[in-house]
Amino acid sequence: MTNKPRTRVGLIGYGTAGKDVVEAILANQAGDTRLVSVLVRDAGKYTGISLEGCQITDSEEAFFTSRPDVVVETAGHDAVIHYAEKSLVNGSDFMVVSVGAFCDQALHDRVLESASRHGRRVLVPSAAIAGLDRIAAAAQGPLERVTLTTRKPVKAWRGTFAEEVVDLDTVTQPTVIFEGNARESSRVFPESVNVSAALSLAGVGFEATEVRVLVDPTIDKNVHEVSAKGLFGEVRIEVQNTPSPNNPKTGYIVAMSVARALRNLTAPLVIG
Repeated sequence: MTNKPRTRVGLIGYGTAGKDVVEAILANQAGDTRLVSVLVRDAGKYTGISLEGCQITDSEEAFFTSRPDVVVETAGHDAVIHYAEKSLVNGSDFMVVSVGAFCDQALHDRVLESASRHGRRVLVPSAAIAGLDRIAAAAQGPLERVTLTTRKPVKAWRGTFAEEVVDLDTVTQPTVIFEGNARESSRVFPESVNVSAALSLAGVGFEATEVRVLVDPTIDKNVHEVSAKGLFGEVRIEVQNTPSPNNPKTGYIVAMSVARALRNLTAPLVIG
């Protein structure tokens, strides 16, 4: 029997989530995968770092020359805009963490058309949210309503649009800083409400998905509450994610979810 080659993984971004993904792959927590290249803005910042034969590069050409089977994006919306189509054209599946970039309908349509044309896939891990499999299944029949309420502690909102709405230094009670649909929320909070975009793609779309966002000084975790009602029945899900100490806008679960999605590419048993 011929052994199947290990799935080659290219990673875009080496920030908090990216480093956690690298650790998971190197610790064999991402299935039968091999990290072959990491694309960063300035490779000079990472001189001396060894990733077991994986190159860290700021050259697009070198990155794609490594021939990744799947490219994992952990670098923000701009990275999706610049590299989603390039990855697909170069023969790689594209796993997107910053799925809020797809609030741009034109980008969404171009990327999916490119995936279809080149016989590749766009992969969206659950990341910070739960229940996407249930919502996606329920969307096969009529879905009457899908709502998302996101609450995060004060430290998660530093440097974001929230500072224009509420005084983060004096707020003492949970405070609503946004109410609207998922397309609007993804534009306002590109780094903090990617969950609304993932929920929208799984369910009833950006316009029909209702979103509330709160600054909550009474909590220390990022909390996402999803509710949906339709032909399938009703579901209510609450997740509490522990923020990364290095970046409170990102939870540990993001890298865990990416590792699991990579593992599913080669696993003999896939759940969900």
